[in-house]
Amino acid sequence: MTNTHLSGELELAFRVTVALALGLLIGAEREFRGHPAGLRTMALISAGSCMFTGLGLIPDFPKTVDPTRIAAQIVTGVGFLGAGSILRQGELVRGLTTAASIWVAASLGMAVGFGYYGVAVYVTVIVVIILVALKPLEERFFRSRGHRRETDPQTDEIHP
Repeated sequence: MTNTHLSGELELAFRVTVALALGLLIGAEREFRGHPAGLRTMALISAGSCMFTGLGLIPDFPKTVDPTRIAAQIVTGVGFLGAGSILRQGELVRGLTTAASIWVAASLGMAVGFGYYGVAVYVTVIVVIILVALKPLEERFFRSRGHRRETDPQTDEIHP
């Protein structure tokens, strides 16, 4: 094992750790609010996306590996996870924000995997602000618009 190989592995390990931390931040908000896809899920999605991205960039891979194809497959795989988090009960659709959070967690992992730490941290901060701050505004100003219906958390029945 050469020094450059070891330094490449250490760099990838560092990137995965950063991606994991960013995923944990988004997962903490989801976990705190009792939504599915919390700490572990978001951290694993970010770390896994980073790992796949980073592996596609290391020089030891054959020249036929295309990092953009790896990125496309990450998006496809994460799309299945996101789709699984969306539930429909009559007219009520739940899980869209969780699905979008899964999608963003993957993009953060990919950004870190490509070495874009600054933009990944920036987007994480913006996403956490959106998840935390917009919920009360949404409930206050848009609940009466009719595009949302309330559910009773105890019975999960739909109330008009």
